[in-house]
Amino acid sequence: MSRLTTVLSAVAVLIAGAMGPALADTIIVGSLALNDLWTRATPPGAPTAAGYLTIANNGAEADRLIAVASPYAETGEIHVMEMKDGVMSMRAVEGGIEIPAGGSVTLAPGGLHLMFIKLKDALHEGDELPVRLTFEKAGSVETSLHVMAIGAKGPSAETMDGMDHGAAAK
Repeated sequence: MSRLTTVLSAVAVLIAGAMGPALADTIIVGSLALNDLWTRATPPGAPTAAGYLTIANNGAEADRLIAVASPYAETGEIHVMEMKDGVMSMRAVEGGIEIPAGGSVTLAPGGLHLMFIKLKDALHEGDELPVRLTFEKAGSVETSLHVMAIGAKGPSAETMDGMDHGAAAK
């Protein structure tokens, strides 16, 4: 790890700590800071689940999320939902998602998201869904998505406080 990357990672951790408990679970991988990692519970037999997070790039170069995987799904993909001519469509994003230098990208319901296909079991509220996110420059990180209630709109400071994503950069 370069000295600049080490310094940027340390600064990101300090900023996250200063901003309070809502960002206490920021995951650092290279110059990227990942937070608000979550998914929704699924009914028994549901074949898919979507995952969401925000990725901030504190570096001087753009990076790209290029792959996602989970041991709880046969396939992980990066998807986008779009409305065109009154019809909602969902498709895989070819080539991944660019995270611009000094910018951020939020994967959220109704837009960019992670897609887990052929789930091996239902996801239950309060569980953690283990995932591996792979970035073009920063490498891979193993972490988890907090499973929220079916129909949840996203994390809040109260629901995310105290979560342990168990991140281990690879």
